[in-house]
Amino acid sequence: MELGVILPRELDLAVAAAHAEDVGLDSVWHGDHLATGSPSLDPTVALAVAAAVTSRIRVGVSVFVPAIRPLALAAKQVASLQVVAGGRLVLGIGSGGGAAQFAAAGVPYRERGRRTDTALRLLPDLLAGRPVFLPDERAEVRLTPAVPRPPFWVGNASEVAIRRAATLGDGWFPSVIEADELAAGVRRLTELAGGGGLGGSGGRPVVAIGATGMLGDGGPTAAEIGARLSAAYGHAPERAAKIPITGSPAQAAERIAEYTRAGATHLVIGFAAGDWRRQCELLAEAGRLL
Repeated sequence: MELGVILPRELDLAVAAAHAEDVGLDSVWHGDHLATGSPSLDPTVALAVAAAVTSRIRVGVSVFVPAIRPLALAAKQVASLQVVAGGRLVLGIGSGGGAAQFAAAGVPYRERGRRTDTALRLLPDLLAGRPVFLPDERAEVRLTPAVPRPPFWVGNASEVAIRRAATLGDGWFPSVIEADELAAGVRRLTELAGGGGLGGSGGRPVVAIGATGMLGDGGPTAAEIGARLSAAYGHAPERAAKIPITGSPAQAAERIAEYTRAGATHLVIGFAAGDWRRQCELLAEAGRLL
């Protein structure tokens, strides 16, 4: 199991990314939000900073929403970040963000699914520098420089998202999900992918999970964090309380192992509370116990 963290809002991004790499974590991540009412940097800018001060750790968008951009612009942003990151980019891709985000981008909300599918189909050729006809813009473009395509991890736990991951992606990236629900999704993913990995890779599919929690003592309990999840995502409170990863590094390792057994290969956590740097250290310690 590889472990990653969502970069914090309250710390200098360069300091945070360097610390995550220094303690031995595998990846740092940043979201993609437009006009949500809360402060948020563009992910390509934030992750360019993270990439510039690290050399090993992967940088990921959780998740990039190509449907709110002209596709050529989306490809240019991805290619630029891949160059700056030296090939260490992982691109979570989703169609979410809410109707307000699409309205701010001038894109009809009802078109989000179709535009996401188009992006997943055409981005590989755009990033490879091949001529591509863009159906929405009704234009043919060829972008340079060509870059190695980052892996596409398709977000969300819906049937549509699982199908996208199986047919157009390299991985599946659901968030705030219980281990039993994840296991059921992995079975469906494997079935749709023809019994093997994604992207024609064969073998075990790449399954990343977005998680939340807080390690150590003195912070909110799993039930308290679960109540927030219940309010935000509509989960039943008793089920939401089972999702946060909390407790000592040993206890956190046991919870992470549940997801490993369910089929997860990567875990990306956004800390619900606590000192972010200390949380990274405790998560790295949990990782060494897996």
